[in-house]
Amino acid sequence: MNEPTIYAQVGGEPTFRRLVDVFYALVEADPLLRPLFPADLEPGKEHQRLFLIQYFGGPTSYNQLRGHPRLRMRHAPFSIGPAERDAWLNHMLAAIDEVGIADPARTTMREYFQNAAGAMMNRMLP
Repeated sequence: MNEPTIYAQVGGEPTFRRLVDVFYALVEADPLLRPLFPADLEPGKEHQRLFLIQYFGGPTSYNQLRGHPRLRMRHAPFSIGPAERDAWLNHMLAAIDEVGIADPARTTMREYFQNAAGAMMNRMLP
């Protein structure tokens, strides 16, 4: 029996759009993270939205537009240590809660983001 994808469980593209919008609003107000992002946040929001949709079982538009995600390579130019990791993760988890994503999708998404946040670190000292 095929279980619905996370993408389908949470309501598809509109939910991921809200998730990314909430997350980026938190990043924009964060004095630690904001300098790591470009002045224009819109392209990054679009990339993240498409990536998350694809990762969680939706359309593969991200790969069609950008190719393989190569997340570590794309984040390598930015100094990401424990403080940046924790701030990013806290904002993403808060966005999940604010959007109202329910279990079991909530748990799956939180686990993914916890692992992804750690994997993006490229600096160990604070």
